[in-house]
Amino acid sequence: MKTMKYLNILFFSLSVYAQQTSPQIEFKTTTIDYGTIENGSDGERVFSFKNIGTADLIITNVKSTCGCTIPKKPDNPIGPGKSSEIIVRYDTKRVGPFRKTITVSTNQKNSPYIALKLKGTVLPIQ
Repeated sequence: MKTMKYLNILFFSLSVYAQQTSPQIEFKTTTIDYGTIENGSDGERVFSFKNIGTADLIITNVKSTCGCTIPKKPDNPIGPGKSSEIIVRYDTKRVGPFRKTITVSTNQKNSPYIALKLKGTVLPIQ
């Protein structure tokens, strides 16, 4: 009986510790509006974020809804209190309005997936 009591205390202590040490991502913005841009102009933009949690944040994957948008994630873990960025490049040779979503996968426990949005309009060549 004493063994069971000690095991319960140990399990409870470990679960409390695990809840206290977790990463948490906070983006400055989750939507970037390109506005109206020229065909062939610079399509690179940056989503800045900070790990406001208490453990290393790992960006495990970034995926775009199409091949016209190429995201690049940080290669290394982001420590507590540290900042980093996800760089995205939209192909500005595609004329017309666009709305794209980039899904960010993390080791954050409460919501491991974050949707980032891009929108704008590319003008035709004149």
